[in-house]
Amino acid sequence: MAQLSPILKQATPVQVARGEGVYLYDTDGRRHLDFTAGIGVTSTGHCHPRVVAAAQEQVATLIHGQYTTVMHQPLLRLADRFGDVLPAGLDSVFFLNSGSEAVEAAVRLARHATGRPLVVAFDGGFHGRTMGAAALTTSGAKIRAGIGPMMGGVAFAPFPYAFRYGWSEDETVAFCLRELDRLLVTVAPAADVAALLIEPVLGEGGYVPVPPAFLTGLRERADAHGILLVADEVQTGFGRTGRFWGHQHAGVAPDVLITAKGLASGFPLSGIAAPRALMEKARPGSQGGTYGGNAVACAAALATLDVIADEGLVANAAEQGLRLRDGLRKVAADHPGIADVRGLGLMVGNEFCTPDGAPDPAAATRAHAAAAEGGLLLLTCGPFGNVVRMIPPLIVTADQVDEGVALWAEACARKSSP
Repeated sequence: MAQLSPILKQATPVQVARGEGVYLYDTDGRRHLDFTAGIGVTSTGHCHPRVVAAAQEQVATLIHGQYTTVMHQPLLRLADRFGDVLPAGLDSVFFLNSGSEAVEAAVRLARHATGRPLVVAFDGGFHGRTMGAAALTTSGAKIRAGIGPMMGGVAFAPFPYAFRYGWSEDETVAFCLRELDRLLVTVAPAADVAALLIEPVLGEGGYVPVPPAFLTGLRERADAHGILLVADEVQTGFGRTGRFWGHQHAGVAPDVLITAKGLASGFPLSGIAAPRALMEKARPGSQGGTYGGNAVACAAALATLDVIADEGLVANAAEQGLRLRDGLRKVAADHPGIADVRGLGLMVGNEFCTPDGAPDPAAATRAHAAAAEGGLLLLTCGPFGNVVRMIPPLIVTADQVDEGVALWAEACARKSSP
């Protein structure tokens, strides 16, 4: 008799039987408010009827058509439909299965297109667990520990995490851009750098939005040195931040965009987008995969795009995200251990610190566990595990946000009780 790997640890004790909208129901029939959304994956909620119908219809027609052997209609329709939501000029797309795969495909493309070997990533970024993606990841030691040597050709620059530095946002941005400039004349000579790779909001690294001025500075340096700017929108894309893409908050367009998670409402699908003139510089045979662009996943993604547009979910993410942050800040005002509440749209983090400002993962863990006991499912993140993050589906209503805030307030009160 086989069992699951003992290394697979659940963030909550829930054994789920079914999902509906923003709720999960466990095997005992208890209802849980799901503010994890499968780590930002179930963007349209659990089992949205239109996504279910699209997937069911496709399953009965074609489940798998390997896209370097034959071509299928859901993939062609999805590629065409992407043109409605992609930044101007990013008119060529390549679909894969996971965020890690898409990150590595973007790095491969950048190196092919520029003929340069180096990639600059940023402290605290999470780009995946596969070997190449892990080499770009510094959100926590667990991703890199015990598997070295890592892939070469990677350098890291400071991320403008103002709360961590204890500076104003402007001071932090100025410092981080100066350090990047220094990196480009020391460890990673600009003429050897293929790409700057950044998340518009740190995900696993602590739910820290990139200040718009920093992205503007990256765009300026990329243009000056012939470097590609790559936006890892795996978690921030598809409306999560209250804009369709997280980088849009800065008004700065990337050269390559990476997407996954909320793209297909729970079906495995990821992709990269770039201008055709750039994409065609990838070497023949460098793009492919057995399961990439699966027909059922593509059908689900098409339905997801319809639901997002028809139900106004990007605007809802912006509106309910403000409501969520306001509510969480009121809770934090009563609990000094919550030192910062931040985020964009429906991507919000609560950072726990000790009175002297040190990370307090124990307090975060207690609050997280108390929330689960009360019926609110959350996740932790950050290098020290001291940030409790909230990622409701984009369909969340004002009443459900208020329910989540109330459950969180109760959890914080319980965790601080003797």
